[in-house]
Amino acid sequence: MVGTKTVDKDLKRLSRVEKATLQMGRGSVKIGIGFLFVLGVGIYLALQAGTGEGELFVVAAGLIGAYMALNIGANDVANNVGPAVGSAALTLTGALIIAAVFETAGAVLAGSDVVSTIRKGIIDPAGIATAAQFTWAMMAALLSAALWINLATWVGAPVSTTHSIVGGVMGAGIAAAGWSAVNWTTMSKIAASWVISPVLGGLVAAAFLALIKFMIVFKDDKISAAKRWVPILVAIMAAAFSTYLIMKGLKNIWKPGAPMLLAIAAASFFIAWYLVRIWVFKAAEGLENNRKSVGTLFTVPLICSAAMLSFAHGANDVANAVGPLAAIVGSVYSGEVVSKVAVPYWILIVGAIGISAGLVLYGPKLIRTVGSQITKLDRMRAFTVALSASITVIVASALGLPVSSTHIAVGAIFGVGFFREWLVNKHARPAMAVSANNVSSVSVAPADDPLSSEAVDGLGLALPINDKKKAKKEKKRRKKRLVRRSHFLTIIAAWLVTVPLAALLSSLLFFALKGFLSP
Repeated sequence: MVGTKTVDKDLKRLSRVEKATLQMGRGSVKIGIGFLFVLGVGIYLALQAGTGEGELFVVAAGLIGAYMALNIGANDVANNVGPAVGSAALTLTGALIIAAVFETAGAVLAGSDVVSTIRKGIIDPAGIATAAQFTWAMMAALLSAALWINLATWVGAPVSTTHSIVGGVMGAGIAAAGWSAVNWTTMSKIAASWVISPVLGGLVAAAFLALIKFMIVFKDDKISAAKRWVPILVAIMAAAFSTYLIMKGLKNIWKPGAPMLLAIAAASFFIAWYLVRIWVFKAAEGLENNRKSVGTLFTVPLICSAAMLSFAHGANDVANAVGPLAAIVGSVYSGEVVSKVAVPYWILIVGAIGISAGLVLYGPKLIRTVGSQITKLDRMRAFTVALSASITVIVASALGLPVSSTHIAVGAIFGVGFFREWLVNKHARPAMAVSANNVSSVSVAPADDPLSSEAVDGLGLALPINDKKKAKKEKKRRKKRLVRRSHFLTIIAAWLVTVPLAALLSSLLFFALKGFLSP
């Protein structure tokens, strides 16, 4: 018998070793594929360029740009598809395919053909003395942003790639031209977005979730309520996403005025409402009168939102990877510092392929974090997150407020989670009052009861409660299960240090490059 137990223990140890070896092997393969992509870009540029000093800068910048694109795909795209995956509207494989296709399409078809060499007007190019210093500054900015995003992805924190490159440009600009070169008004607006973006995203998402809860889920006849409200909600999403897609995804090739945008939004709303209403009435015929059945009606809108968000992200954020690279190429071949530069098509392709490759290779970790590890998302909650992402960007853009799409999406998830906590705590108060009277146990109504459906959300509240101390302890435990505080604090900390840390790293890299490359 003893011998059998020993053998079992040894087999378990071997199994763990095999699993660890397999994981390490997979990690090595991913690193190898990423390295081959970066190397391939470098070889292509080396074959196209000459042997002069300027051409070598182009090759080096291309390597860094490819590395940056991989990191953007690994970190930033999770915001677009994470909620759909977390709610099981999409499988991880399906999400990766959809995101990769639409990210590539957005970058190649609608990516900017002319970009500002200094992202967001952070520094004045005229303050940089020579084209060589400008080149070093852009290389330092790009590399520092890529390194920071890589670190954030490793720790599982979704961060703003725009803020990363902004911090990199600011730090390199200060190192190259002094503190006076920085546009501090612009920087203050970007700092304000640290608060504005997640708060707005959270409030909008919580508001729509409250609407769904009180107008559909908490109703006795959920199916009838869904027939009335689901077409309206999906129509709002259609209007928001059509506007969002034009403002963010197609802004580089088409810029209609406000009247045209309103007309498109209105047309999208009524067309979507009419079509979805027909579909919902048919789909609802065989559905049971419960929350899970209602949630299935949001599956198709979630898939569409993942595709549209990915397209808009590819078109808009590819500039974070290729903008500094295009600036370096333009500076090298023109011999001067330029404020705007044309983007060669091959640079857009490098950015598109890099983002998609980074997503497929390293994106699953952040997708899981965004989709399921902050708070539990069902399809209704995921729907509100996607809807919040588009509406908040539209409203902020109309008001001239600086916002981050990453902060909005993650803030929306936190908003959903904290709203759920509020509901649970509200419904748990009667239990707390009973426990104060030393009642041995507290039971709750069935899950479909309008006042307790959220409270019973898989938490098992029919628990023995003997005194206030135990009640408070249980309340604290439930809070942690609804919103993971560890993830909340990690992500907030990562947001706060993104710009200053990227700036510090960029300035150090600039001085290193200057010392190494100066004659």
